[in-house]
Amino acid sequence: MDGAQPPSGQLNNSFNTLMVSGDEQSQQPQDAGNETSFTNWKDLPMELLLRIISLVGDDRIVIVASGVCTGWRDTLGWGVANLSLSWCQDHMNDLVMSLAHKFTKLQVLSLRQIRAQLEDSGVEAVANNCHDLRELDLSRSFRLSDLSLYALAHGCPHLTRLNISGCSNFSDSALVFLSSQCKNLKCLNLCGCVRAASDRALQAIACNCGQLQSLNLGWCDSITDKGVTSLASGCPELRAVDLCGCVLITDESVVALANGCPHLRSLGLYYCQNITDRAMYSLAANSRVRSQGRGWDAAVKSGGSSKDRERDGLASLNISQCTALTPPAVQAVCDSFPALHTCPERHSLIISGCLSLTSVHCACALHPHRAGRVILSNHAY
Repeated sequence: MDGAQPPSGQLNNSFNTLMVSGDEQSQQPQDAGNETSFTNWKDLPMELLLRIISLVGDDRIVIVASGVCTGWRDTLGWGVANLSLSWCQDHMNDLVMSLAHKFTKLQVLSLRQIRAQLEDSGVEAVANNCHDLRELDLSRSFRLSDLSLYALAHGCPHLTRLNISGCSNFSDSALVFLSSQCKNLKCLNLCGCVRAASDRALQAIACNCGQLQSLNLGWCDSITDKGVTSLASGCPELRAVDLCGCVLITDESVVALANGCPHLRSLGLYYCQNITDRAMYSLAANSRVRSQGRGWDAAVKSGGSSKDRERDGLASLNISQCTALTPPAVQAVCDSFPALHTCPERHSLIISGCLSLTSVHCACALHPHRAGRVILSNHAY
């Protein structure tokens, strides 16, 4: 279910409809030669109920419907795989604890909060009941402790996506244990987890989570090259790495990622002021596009489409506030990856705060007619 919210009047009407009394009689539609009748709302076929709920498009309706009767509760508990409670402004923990045992087939659950409400008891209820969970968003859950991570490690071993950004109370010991149990993780957001995201934790992730494709380590300022180089060797499938604000890392981290992660598409280095030209030249040297001899001009001559030219290598690079970089090194990276753009229409090489890099330009600046064709082709689709 998505998080769309109908107008309050429509929502109230939906609530009233779904909370109809158990003995209320419904209309009996007749069809030529066929007669279908429902004695009351509780007699709705399971598939029809799930279809109606999905069309309403509001997860609050799912919760109300699950309380109409045991039949509806069981049907929704069996049929609902995606649920978001991020709309809940008050008493989210109580709501989670009351619902976890009903929705045991959940695969995707969002508990993102505007202000911290969720407590360990709520996460433990999820872990004890929702063993098929694949994706979980706990971002901004400031009240959670290590108990939550240990519970998830025991109860939800099939997790592939976990967002615990802003959960500053977690320790690296709990994260190490989680990685040992949830070995299918492909996307992990640790932004702001300053205690959990340590070099020790990254080494454990590298050892246990070889399928990892996306990792956000933004503002985890205790991380050093030791942790990042471990990731680069243990997680070769990484496609997106955010190291923004990781002020201790140096060129060694970028060199390791360039050498060990051939599918890397997005790299965030904002405010990593120890990064120098060596890191940029390493990225350029490991460009899959360059290694295949398929720069911009070569790809055009061979008849490759714009998508062919840009499907490999870096498509997003943030080097804002990396003030030690020089134009030739950054230009080498830009030339090596056709998907990196400085032009306003397709801005993917972020260099704000680096006044010395204003001369860096993408191929669009040299070949504006090509840029126009690319933009037009994108709009055509």
